[in-house]
Amino acid sequence: VIRPGTLIGDLNVRARAVFAKQGVEELFVHGLGHGVGLEIHEFPSLKKGSVDEGLPLEAGMVFTVEPGLYRPGLGGVRWEDMVLVTPTGYEKLFPS
Repeated sequence: VIRPGTLIGDLNVRARAVFAKQGVEELFVHGLGHGVGLEIHEFPSLKKGSVDEGLPLEAGMVFTVEPGLYRPGLGGVRWEDMVLVTPTGYEKLFPS
């Protein structure tokens, strides 16, 4: 679903649906990702409830997609990809 025109909030909804199907959505307790630039966390914020949720993706945006699951008292795991929104979809920048 990463392509121009997709609402930023729809990415989070999609990720949560995958976790819900597996019965582990309650372990997804952080944002899905964030923009990449000069600061650690930049626009857009892929966090549920973010002010950016209603904005559409645009070609040229670079952000992380880092879903993770955390079990209180035990730990967690997160997988991070960095992507570039292209005019027709996306390109995975890291890891390649």
